[in-house]
Amino acid sequence: MNCRTLLERLSVTLLDAENRELPEEAAKERLGREVTGITNDSRKIVPGGLFFCIVGMKSNGHAFAASAVLSGARFLVVSEPVDLSGVPEEIRGEVTLICTDNTRKAMALLSAAFYGYPAEKLRIIGVTGTKGKTTTTYLIRSILESAGIKTGLIGTIETIIGEKHMPDANTTPESIVLQKTFAEMVEAGIDAVVMEVSSQALMLDRTAGIPFEIGIFTNISPDHIGPGEHKDFADYMACKGRLFRQCRIAVVNGDDPHTKDVLAGNTCERIETFGMEPSDDLRAEDLALIEKPGELGISFRTEGTVTLRAEVPTPGTFSVYNALAAIAAAAHFGVTTEEITEALKTARVRGRIEMVPVPGNFTLLIDYAHNAVALESLLTTLRAYHPHRLVCLFGCGGNRSKLRRFEMGETAGRLADFTIITSDNPRDEDPMAIIKDIVDGGMAKTDGEYITIPDRREAIRYAIDHGGPGDIVVLAGKGHEDYQEIRGKRYPMDERVIIREILKEEGRA
Repeated sequence: MNCRTLLERLSVTLLDAENRELPEEAAKERLGREVTGITNDSRKIVPGGLFFCIVGMKSNGHAFAASAVLSGARFLVVSEPVDLSGVPEEIRGEVTLICTDNTRKAMALLSAAFYGYPAEKLRIIGVTGTKGKTTTTYLIRSILESAGIKTGLIGTIETIIGEKHMPDANTTPESIVLQKTFAEMVEAGIDAVVMEVSSQALMLDRTAGIPFEIGIFTNISPDHIGPGEHKDFADYMACKGRLFRQCRIAVVNGDDPHTKDVLAGNTCERIETFGMEPSDDLRAEDLALIEKPGELGISFRTEGTVTLRAEVPTPGTFSVYNALAAIAAAAHFGVTTEEITEALKTARVRGRIEMVPVPGNFTLLIDYAHNAVALESLLTTLRAYHPHRLVCLFGCGGNRSKLRRFEMGETAGRLADFTIITSDNPRDEDPMAIIKDIVDGGMAKTDGEYITIPDRREAIRYAIDHGGPGDIVVLAGKGHEDYQEIRGKRYPMDERVIIREILKEEGRA
């Protein structure tokens, strides 16, 4: 692709290697040159390629400009002057600086151009919110796929393109990866894409320029606030709201008290609400808990834009809200009520209130709840099923705020009948020091009974061996993760595998 085609939708200034604006004739000549590849990683430069100088939290890409040029880059996207004095003069003369005030946004827009604007060939649904993003995306994909609509997925757990399942590092990938993924989806014949859109991705312009057909807002509560994230709750809400300035239809939780704030400044053609209030466009009524051996669920009836009777194999009112968002989105794709209800009955999400069959008359489940808000929601939901005992196993990550440990310890001690405190991802910290924080800063403030078992595998064994009739046992914090991070290394740790191995060792498989 030549440089002119790449830049046709972006306003920039072209500079030479000395950071001086190029004369008109020289600029025209540079615009005709081929761009052979794009990257923001100086280790992945190809000859004649373009390098994005991104200013990050830990490093500034402008500092790698010279090494990128020496590796073959001939185009640099910059937002500040770069020093190429160490580059041989004959090479410097071939370098073009593409100057913009926002290199991250430029990276998103230029990545889209480089891959031929693939998002414009897909029907894209973006899901944002504090909780429920992952589950909602899987529910939508399940419904659309069941209706014969080939649907890709991008989210916290994985990216799905047809039969290909690829683990993801970020909830929403960097824009270069995102646009390349869209291109692969187009090539694979994908019709629609449902993706999680994090506040970080919106703040860092990873999704800039994507023409979302539908934007979904699940809910919001204070989270991701602190150094390197959002300065306060208002900033967090404002970043979430950016999705609704680039989607055609907004499908939002009408019962969340912050919905109006999130929608401030929206440019949507249409706004639809879902929830349980009479004013909502799509409403859930007649909620009823479902309890089967080893399975907890909930059924409900909908009125408004879609009328049906649904059943989902996960517990709690938040499961109803997630399902409502999925139903509302599916309705815009012409999916029948029969297809929706059948898909919801079988839709399950790895690590999100995931039931794991075990011998005995107790229910064992795995969930990703890794902060106090999520843990309180989970335990309160499970308490509604009136278990004989509600048992909670959890730990807290190392190199993270101690406040999270205190809050989770207090939450578990207050809401669970018995807590098993263990290790999560200790990272560079001593697991016993983390456990001590949980106990002293949180659990000790309650009357909750507990035991500490640092080895998570042995803690899971204890939970299984002591599960009694009518108990609900939840392994919280790891969810879909299949590793444990210790001193900079990741070791295999999949709780599903551990459970199977323990049952086999004990002759109970």
